[in-house]
Amino acid sequence: MPGASADPRIPDKKYFRIGEVAAIADVETHVLRFWETEFSTLKPAKSKSGQRTYARKDVLLVLRIRDLLYEDGYTIAGARKRLRRRPDPAEDPLAHPRVRGLADRIRKEVEDLLQLVED
Repeated sequence: MPGASADPRIPDKKYFRIGEVAAIADVETHVLRFWETEFSTLKPAKSKSGQRTYARKDVLLVLRIRDLLYEDGYTIAGARKRLRRRPDPAEDPLAHPRVRGLADRIRKEVEDLLQLVED
């Protein structure tokens, strides 16, 4: 699954439990549960027992929310509004699908080259 996420903070797996996501985002689990109430797009799947299962896209969203709130200084309302806006390619060049695809391919090639050098 290399290349599925350009964010180095996310381990190479498909699904995560709430404790894992909290550790990745460096927040407490109750913060994630609160964010679920504030951000309608953050909806991890739940098992029959109620255990949250975050997909990779959910983890990416959690990291985006975290960065908006803690790094960029947005309020909850401001972060909500920012997430509703379409990404501006000038603001984030990786938001454009073609650029993102190219970046993922380059990242994969670099990982493969590093693996060759390490072997």
